[in-house]
This record gives sequence, structure tokens and C-alpha cells, in this order.
Amino acid sequence: MIDLASLIPCGISGSQRLTVVHELTVQATVPDLPAVYSTPNMILFMEIVCTDLIRPYLPEGWVSVGALVDVRHLAATPVGFTVTARATVVELTKSLVVFEVEAHDGIETIGRGRHARAPIELNRFQAGCLRKQDKAR
Repeated sequence: MIDLASLIPCGISGSQRLTVVHELTVQATVPDLPAVYSTPNMILFMEIVCTDLIRPYLPEGWVSVGALVDVRHLAATPVGFTVTARATVVELTKSLVVFEVEAHDGIETIGRGRHARAPIELNRFQAGCLRKQDKAR
């Protein structure tokens, strides 16, 4: 087990931007729904921002996996808008990094909530997945 509080500074934040294209809309999956940025894609983008924020602080051979998502999608964003997602580390527990996340489309806040990631040793994690696959056979 690693000591997250000694590796990752509480309070760090980062952001990224993306342009909403049709493939990121709910209509791309469900044709009779509107062509607006989908909730799963917004949450995925928030997760990516969180992942990239803490990646440089993790030991070699370690990555982080999602452990909790508590996000509200507050407003629709049409194709062509630029979304900025921001993540801030607000808590470090024994096994989790907790973030406050927010997304904005240049007009208004479109999403807000919390997300937690669990840093894991990649080789150990993959070995566990292989053991699980073997049990399923």
C-alpha cells in the first residue's frame, strides 16, 4: 500500500477542453434523442481530467481506476460548443483520491460533483483480472 497523502498534494487542480462533436452526443447512440453532449461522455471527460491530474504523482507502474462517480448533469450543450472540465483534489484517504469536478460550456456550468479514483499497481491489477477470467472458464 502506498501513502497517497505523501505523494499527491491536496488542492491541486487541472483542466482540459474539448469540442462537442456529434459522436459525443446522446443522439449518436439513441437517434430519436437530441444532439446534445451526453451525460456518460461528460463524466468520462471528467474522469480523464482527474486521471491526467494525478498521473505524474503516482509511482512507476501505477495507474488509477475510477471508484466513485457522484455527478449531476445540469444543462444541455449543443454540438460545436467547447467544454472545459476542471478537477481539484479535495481529499486523500488510505486508498482513494477524491476530486471535486465541474464542467462548463462557455455559457453555463453543465456538470458538477465528486469523483474518486483508486491508485493501483497495474501488474497486480491485471493479474487479478486474469485470475477472474480463469475462474469464469
